[in-house]
Amino acid sequence: MVGVATGATPAPSARTAPSVVALGGGHGLAVSLRALRRVTDQLTAIVGVADDGGSSGRLRQEFGILPPGDLRMAVAALCADEPSARDWAEVLQFRFPGDGELGGHAVGNVLMAALWERTGDLVAGLDELGSLVGAVGRVLPCSLEPLGIRARIRGHDPAEPDAVGEVGGQVQIATTPGRVERVWLEPADARPCAQALQAVADAEVIILGPGSWFTSLMPHLVLPELGAAVAGAPARKIVVLNLDPQEGETGDLSPAEHIEALSAHAPELRCDVVLADQRHVGATSTSTRRELMAACRDWGAELILADVAGLGDRHDPHKLARAFGTVLT
Repeated sequence: MVGVATGATPAPSARTAPSVVALGGGHGLAVSLRALRRVTDQLTAIVGVADDGGSSGRLRQEFGILPPGDLRMAVAALCADEPSARDWAEVLQFRFPGDGELGGHAVGNVLMAALWERTGDLVAGLDELGSLVGAVGRVLPCSLEPLGIRARIRGHDPAEPDAVGEVGGQVQIATTPGRVERVWLEPADARPCAQALQAVADAEVIILGPGSWFTSLMPHLVLPELGAAVAGAPARKIVVLNLDPQEGETGDLSPAEHIEALSAHAPELRCDVVLADQRHVGATSTSTRRELMAACRDWGAELILADVAGLGDRHDPHKLARAFGTVLT
């Protein structure tokens, strides 16, 4: 079944706003959070901790801490609609210029490292940072230990398009040519954050996507206890498809193959709704649209098409909020 989401964004209510958990990382999760905070004040972000690049990678390597970048972006996305809170959110996102020791570091990354050192508690440090910006909701890491991610990629060597090899590290996976066939985490026995598991168990709605499919979204599903908790949760589950394939990660995947990749990594997972941008799906061939509808039907999900696109390959948070307002319950 294909539906079209329309109408104004419902105003949040302490009595009716659903409890929502959003999983992911990076810009995709951030835009989803900016949309969701317009329709509910009962919101928890669960963020991946496998990033090994940029400022996050440097701090992770130097101090042995969780990579803070995606966590910082999630906190900033949830900041209160007040001038002082927005100012603080901008400070968190500010990056030091130059190529010195601070060059390239985001203020929020350094501040988070300091809070973790001061509190000695990763979740308490995140809660304190959220209080600083008046966060509408809570940000939690998927695990309390930094994770590594590995992938099996077919055709990573252009000279051998059928050869399959392993690639390690989030940055390498996201930039290596070829088709990602499977991802997994290291250590294999990594445990999820207990508060994240509880949030999933208590959620009325779970949101997956948008974002980097294999390096931001999939790690939540292949972290064993967390993936099982998401699949077994009674919550309404919604997948938000990306607007366009992501070069270096899903560049040759059709919309239907995005869903098939989720199903392959989490066979027990079933979702209620797949939300996609009507213009981007409409621009695909008839056979591609039919394949997407068939993949949703096989999954037991309703395909909802809505105007959710912003500039470039990013979703518009206001449009996404309107769509969420019609599919959360």
